[in-house]
Amino acid sequence: MDLVPLRSVPGAGLLPGPDQVVAAASNVAHKVLYGGVADLRPMPRTLIDDGTLREVYHYRPAGHVQEKGDPVLLVTPLAAPSSCYDLRRGCSLVEHFVTEGRPTYLVEYGEVSFRDRNLGMEHWIDEVVPTAIREVSKHAGGRPVHVIGWSLGGIFSMLTLADKRSGELPVASLTVVGSPIDISLVPLLAPFRPLLNFFNGKGPITKGYQMLGGAPKPLVKWAFQLTAFQKLVTKPIALATHVDDREFLAQVEAVDHFTANMIAYPGRTFGQLYHRFAKGNQLATGTFELDDRTIDLADIRVPVLVFGGSTDGIAPVPAVHAVVPLLKGAEEVRFEVVPGGHLGMLTGRAARTTTWLAMDEWINQWSTDNKPAVPIGTNRKRRTSSAASRSLAK
Repeated sequence: MDLVPLRSVPGAGLLPGPDQVVAAASNVAHKVLYGGVADLRPMPRTLIDDGTLREVYHYRPAGHVQEKGDPVLLVTPLAAPSSCYDLRRGCSLVEHFVTEGRPTYLVEYGEVSFRDRNLGMEHWIDEVVPTAIREVSKHAGGRPVHVIGWSLGGIFSMLTLADKRSGELPVASLTVVGSPIDISLVPLLAPFRPLLNFFNGKGPITKGYQMLGGAPKPLVKWAFQLTAFQKLVTKPIALATHVDDREFLAQVEAVDHFTANMIAYPGRTFGQLYHRFAKGNQLATGTFELDDRTIDLADIRVPVLVFGGSTDGIAPVPAVHAVVPLLKGAEEVRFEVVPGGHLGMLTGRAARTTTWLAMDEWINQWSTDNKPAVPIGTNRKRRTSSAASRSLAK
């Protein structure tokens, strides 16, 4: 039976009840004896393809479940560990898909070093993501792939599917989670925007990443923590007032573990993101200049589901929603607002009954299996409706 924290009971006194004291003592003991209360074991997986900063994994089916249906490919953003999709047992999108019997795959990039400093965005858009899609389809018996990308992984996925150079890729649908398209709509960057343009490409940031060969891991970790500065400051108080809430403590531990394993950015890629996204805001127009070609998001033909997090500071809802009118060629476009911040909307505790179920509905709707489509927003298990969603049928 779940214990109800005293703070959630209206009219309750300030003193904790006996059940709370027992729960708090158990959590503290577990922390001391075992190092924490979160189950951080990653879901078992097998490497099926690899290359330069490209590792494609297949998650092993659960013992009691038979794989069925089209495969899902999870595209990891640069600098973030793949645990964004597999945060902890009981709060893992990978675990959710695997236990449902869905063939689940992931592409990640391994450790980035100084020798990778000359790799630009072309490497991911021309080679990593297209190759991963083809290898997943091949491994799954030639079935089309449902691509899911979080944050920068969503941007790389969109640019890959919009790039005519990629050719025909076996993709059934695309899901984009928390990917900011119009950077001018990110309040977090507003105070720094005048400084970004002041040095005209010769400022300390440019010189710094050129000298270091990219953005090192400690800097990436610090930047991610800075986006949740308020939560970082109030964290000790939150832990003290939730010491009896094992789920809360487990989630905090899992997020800390995720943040501690951030990965560096290659120099050239970081430079492109800095100058073209943060400063130039190129994608807000729907087009992106890459080498000798222009990639237009209007060239995406597959159905696209877009998620915005209601409390996301890195990718606020307006910045994410800006992509919807740009996807003019997609078979269908849907936009959903779900609870949570940048990571929480993907793998927070509320995501289990919101984001994940919306993904299930979407994938079922565009599956090649002979089953009736399930209109998104009709699943009664979801705690939030799709009233905030927008559908643009093509």
